[in-house]
Amino acid sequence: MASCLSFGLGPAKSCEEQPGHQELSGESRPQAWLQGLFVFLGTLLLANASVNASRILHSRLLNNILRVPMLFFDTTPIGRVVNRFAKDIFTVDEAIPQSFRSWILCLLGVLGTLFVICLATPFFTIIIIPLAVIYFFVQRFYVATSRQLRRLDSVSRSPIYSHFGETVSGLSVIRAYNHQERFLKHNEITIDENLKSVYPWIVSNRWLAIRLESLGNLVVFFSALFAVISRNSIDSGLAGLSISYSLNVTQTLNWLVRMTSELETNIVAVERVSEYSELENEAPWVTQQRPSEKWPEAGRLQFVDYKVRYRPELDLVLKGISCDIASTEKIGIVGRTGAGKSSLTNCLFRIIEAAEGRILIDDVDISTIGLHDLRNRITIIPQDPVLFSGTLRMNLDPFDKFSDEEIWRVLELSHLRDYVAGLQEGLQHEVAEGGENLSVGQRQLLCLARALLRKSRILILDEATAAVDLETDNLIQNTIRKEFSHCTVLTIAHRLHSIMDSSRVMVLDAGQIVEFDSPSSLMEKRSHFFSMARDAGITQESLTAL
Repeated sequence: MASCLSFGLGPAKSCEEQPGHQELSGESRPQAWLQGLFVFLGTLLLANASVNASRILHSRLLNNILRVPMLFFDTTPIGRVVNRFAKDIFTVDEAIPQSFRSWILCLLGVLGTLFVICLATPFFTIIIIPLAVIYFFVQRFYVATSRQLRRLDSVSRSPIYSHFGETVSGLSVIRAYNHQERFLKHNEITIDENLKSVYPWIVSNRWLAIRLESLGNLVVFFSALFAVISRNSIDSGLAGLSISYSLNVTQTLNWLVRMTSELETNIVAVERVSEYSELENEAPWVTQQRPSEKWPEAGRLQFVDYKVRYRPELDLVLKGISCDIASTEKIGIVGRTGAGKSSLTNCLFRIIEAAEGRILIDDVDISTIGLHDLRNRITIIPQDPVLFSGTLRMNLDPFDKFSDEEIWRVLELSHLRDYVAGLQEGLQHEVAEGGENLSVGQRQLLCLARALLRKSRILILDEATAAVDLETDNLIQNTIRKEFSHCTVLTIAHRLHSIMDSSRVMVLDAGQIVEFDSPSSLMEKRSHFFSMARDAGITQESLTAL
């Protein structure tokens, strides 16, 4: 019976090849139908439970990863995250349910076989306990080794994913510099490091197989021995049944230990998924203290002795920023590399949480409201334009809040109407992953169109025109001046020409505000900003012309 049910457990003989097999009589057919029904129901329940369990684990992992702070992605190689969603989830979906099903079938088969052997030859019960102890110690020694080897396998696989992803994304640069051989060599090295864990794991399987086969032969030996010793007290047919069952139990018993070990080893995948499912999240998405629907109405900004650091053990990035920005002011933010310009904008979205101080928007402390309410009311045109796989319309209006007329209007304002109208599918044109079928400039203009649709009272431009030519830059700046005249605009300058008409210019240096005044006043003071403008070829005369 055990062999008939142990599908997927190895080269077990079919039911017709088992000793003592006979054609089912009419009275046996109902039992066979009931047996098949119960096997079907058991398999169905187990499969359903496995799918539900893996779905819950995957949902918890995905929801948590999408809500962890950006600090996590800055300090964690992307290959580790991909490995959780690839190999570990595959193990949870496929390997663990199969191992668990095989383990249950093997356990029931072993218990049934041992019961028959003990019933035929009661003396065999004396041998069960020592054999069980030996099996236990063999399994315990194997599982401890195999589990650690599987952990090493999982850890050493992450660099393979990371390196492969980096190679694919930078393929054009690799070919341009003719470094194909170096990357191929590095790929071989990472795979070899992974195989250092895989090969010992295979060897440990062979080690287990030899010892399990030896112990299985002992079961057959003692079953036959006790059958011979008790030949005068038991029926010959019963003795033959006992020996034939002991021959069948060897393979099933071996697979029981192997499935137990494999099940414990594969649980490492659940452990790794659970680890990333319990990472500390960002602040709550929505809190009880919610701002009004019209917030922010004026768009006033106040920084009150604001300090921030990327990680607790690092130095401060912003060191006591204090300033007031009035409604509808146009502020240019300039500074050398590492001065803290992008960090300042990240703080407005609470991508980085404050170490000290606070930020007020229309007298509301942004640390007291939920991230959804905050980020939904502020618009940013990022330095690196972000697009998703889907249609142009979906990228501009993912929640279907606006009409086609409004979308065509913002496309005209962002100087993309002619391009989109020339596409065969128009607004339904498919955008490749990351916008790969569009130029960087076109992606930047789409981000501008998306910002025009949102009509937020606060707009942040993080070097938004860095990827476009000077002529398009001037067109974009004119659009921003006209369409966002009622907004408070913070512009991180890539080209100083684009902020010379700002209300005020904030000059940052080493995380502090060193100057904050109108461009004309700063040029007259011959200060930090004056030296930066001079390096950019801007003089007092050119400023007057602007």
